[in-house]
Amino acid sequence: MRYREGGSLDTSAVQDRRGGGGRLGGGRGLAVGGGGLGVAGLVVFVLIQLLGGGGGDVGSALSGLGGLGQGEQADNSQLEQACDDSGDANTSVDCAVVADIESIQDFWTTQLGERYVPTDTVFFSGQVQTSCGGATSGSGPFYCPADQRVYIDLSFFDQLQEQFGAQGGLFVNAYVIAHEYGHHVQNVLGTNRQVTPGESGPTSGTVRLELQADCYAGAWANHAETVPDDSGQPLIEEITQDDIDRALDAAGRIGDDFIQENLGNGTVNQDAFTHGSSEQRQRWFLTGYETGDPAQCDTFGTDDLG
Repeated sequence: MRYREGGSLDTSAVQDRRGGGGRLGGGRGLAVGGGGLGVAGLVVFVLIQLLGGGGGDVGSALSGLGGLGQGEQADNSQLEQACDDSGDANTSVDCAVVADIESIQDFWTTQLGERYVPTDTVFFSGQVQTSCGGATSGSGPFYCPADQRVYIDLSFFDQLQEQFGAQGGLFVNAYVIAHEYGHHVQNVLGTNRQVTPGESGPTSGTVRLELQADCYAGAWANHAETVPDDSGQPLIEEITQDDIDRALDAAGRIGDDFIQENLGNGTVNQDAFTHGSSEQRQRWFLTGYETGDPAQCDTFGTDDLG
């Protein structure tokens, strides 16, 4: 994956709270759809069911409900200095994610027009307060519908490689971010309100929601090299077949069956599925990528999820 040199990056869609902390607390809403690790963006009791109690600190990942905690502040000054040129995205994960966010939101603005409401991504370290509750880094990336923000501790990308064995890379990181913004699109369109909280199983609404977010990520990837920024030029110059292969590798390692078998108790229980199998996640990402058409991502309108 390669980003354009000589352009500008807009960091205004990022709230960098990595200098803050705040205590875990209470509030409202339910976080949804993480990068799909089963340790991110789930209703807590569903999350515990999925991992079979083997998730370490996961039980505290989304405790209670709440807003911005005392002492939590966003400070983008260092990010703005580090990412003053779009080419910085080629050497900095922080800047690459900033570029991804800008490209993804430009894509959805093109697709949905005035219906799309841009939203922020919060960079945090360790723990964070959201309107869906307090979360730790162990939560993985997630989207909170109550405040319409994406949350991520960027160390997650290292975890994806070290704990899950993914190949990783800048495009894999972009896939994760695009998946989370897929949940924002679902919130904007009201799709997430079709899902009963706590629902699980191979054909559940929860799984359909996650597979659709994967498909939306693929649809963005199809257009990423042509989506113009404010200058009229795309921020992303090249996505290679190796990038796509790495994204599929990551999707295969964050399927419910892979997680249960390799990071849980070793037994695959389809009744506890909340994100879809590895094969399903790969299939729906490819559906979006190969067609480039979000309309082909209607996981709620098919009996064949793969």
